[in-house]
Amino acid sequence: MAVVRPLYYNTTSNNVQEMSDSQIDDLKTFCIFKYQTSGAVTLSVDSSNTGNLSSISDTRLQAGAASTSVTAFPNEATTAEPSTVTVNYQRVTQTVSSVHNTLTADGGTRYPAYYNSSGNIQAMSAQDMKDTLIHPAFDIIFSTNTTVQQAGTYFLKTSTTLGTNNDRSVLTSANAVFTDTRANTAAYTAGGIGEALDQPTNITSYYLHQNSYASNPVSSMQLPLKIDDNNNLQEYPTTGFPTFDQLCENFMGHTATSSADGYTLRYELGTSTSNYSKGSGIADTRLNGTGNYQTRFVNADDYRAQEFPNGTPTTVNTYYLRLIKA
Repeated sequence: MAVVRPLYYNTTSNNVQEMSDSQIDDLKTFCIFKYQTSGAVTLSVDSSNTGNLSSISDTRLQAGAASTSVTAFPNEATTAEPSTVTVNYQRVTQTVSSVHNTLTADGGTRYPAYYNSSGNIQAMSAQDMKDTLIHPAFDIIFSTNTTVQQAGTYFLKTSTTLGTNNDRSVLTSANAVFTDTRANTAAYTAGGIGEALDQPTNITSYYLHQNSYASNPVSSMQLPLKIDDNNNLQEYPTTGFPTFDQLCENFMGHTATSSADGYTLRYELGTSTSNYSKGSGIADTRLNGTGNYQTRFVNADDYRAQEFPNGTPTTVNTYYLRLIKA
């Protein structure tokens, strides 16, 4: 049980031979693509705040309540201070598939053939398959990178613009995962006292993207050989079971959802930066002022004062979408 070299049929020399490093890398890439198509661990977004990933909070200042007097402007010491508005977002739902099961008995010929240490041809075991292809593919997937080499995984971006080429991505939802807001200081005027308390402006929205291959890379790779029911070598079939396509998708899906080898894949939202942070961090920003005291004279019996939000933008919390390997 170890890393081995699958066999393939070289049509140029008409020989059965071991795959090169490059050919094995192609198989790993194919496994990554099959993780993408497996739907093993998926994220979705809506605006109903009923997701099962952690709630994260957007905070902003709002004005204090207006004060009035019939004799003079209310003193600043007596006016209400700006307060904090908190809006919670819990829009992301993680779904873990239960349909993948690759650990059934295979009769010893399910996986690719290789030359053992005695020079004889035998089929890889399930552990050989893990060591040679499945776990190395996940070692590439588990990364802070957001390229097609992490196909099937999700990341956050501050726009809905899709990635292209090696950074190709698809937009999971037009609904934002989170929108950072701040008090719109320009909306508060002395002439408007008493102003509405909460007058926010949107600063930055964060959207969920998924890295994705545009097409199946199988056409550019060499398929390995397997031992068939008659104990002959054959290239993996394109129909029936198991095709190499089905084999890899099931194995990648099972590993991500229920591996006992430390390769299960899950997502979390929170302030921790452990494991693999995916894409943009979500910044909750807020003005840091203590209040902009303003007055308004309406008439001899109506003196008004109010404290508006002020200050400079400060990051209160930064949240991360993290890929968890367990």
